[in-house]
Amino acid sequence: MMARLLVIGSGPMRSFARDNTETRPVIFETGYTRHADGSVLISVGDTKVLCTAFFEDKVPPFLKGKGQGWLTAEYSMLPGATHQRSPREAARGKQSGRTVEIQRLIGRSLRAALNLKALGERTIVVDCDVIQADGGTRTAAITGGWVALVLGLWRHRTVLKPGALCHGIASVSVGLRDDRVLVDLDYQEDAGVLVDMNLVQTHEGSFVEIQGTGEEGVFSPDQLTQLLASGRIAVQFLAEKQIEALINAGVDRTFIP
Repeated sequence: MMARLLVIGSGPMRSFARDNTETRPVIFETGYTRHADGSVLISVGDTKVLCTAFFEDKVPPFLKGKGQGWLTAEYSMLPGATHQRSPREAARGKQSGRTVEIQRLIGRSLRAALNLKALGERTIVVDCDVIQADGGTRTAAITGGWVALVLGLWRHRTVLKPGALCHGIASVSVGLRDDRVLVDLDYQEDAGVLVDMNLVQTHEGSFVEIQGTGEEGVFSPDQLTQLLASGRIAVQFLAEKQIEALINAGVDRTFIP
């Protein structure tokens, strides 16, 4: 079943015939690529992101000799991800500000899942490549990136110190349109909401990051409370789906916080 909360307001039918506070259908296809330490294709409605995790036996120069590890992330939108082909950023010679901002968000979010000292002097690189975009690519990348990360940690568990994985992490978008709270915005909704917000939370409900703005207006403290409450229910649903995918991939339940 999909995440639900009491529907706030009414309005036009949403994609996938869902209620205002339902997520789109979420599917995890683990082991999607052969060579990565952990990989998953996450589909959130029509948004599809390939997430892979690679472990490297080195750390950035600022961490050498300090006995701890690091995690970094890269994000890219493939040329055919949207209705109009987008040139590869490598061909332009530089990343866009949007790309840099998103991959930094993914990195911060996934580092919150880890005890970096338990990694030893290793770096984990999580790559998130958007194959198809219909809104929510950054939240899907974080949610799928965590699954890829855990698969990689499980594969390397014999060389890691206990407690390397501290938290489950998931992310979802929420918005406000015509006094209606909407959860998990698709592209059309994202372009038309008055308030747009991305939430990154632990499975326990603590916040890692909140990105929110009044796109076309302002919002009240009560509306903010409703947005956060709806998002938390959705994150709990995503957490269940993440854990189910990991167990089906052979990860021991006791390994997952």
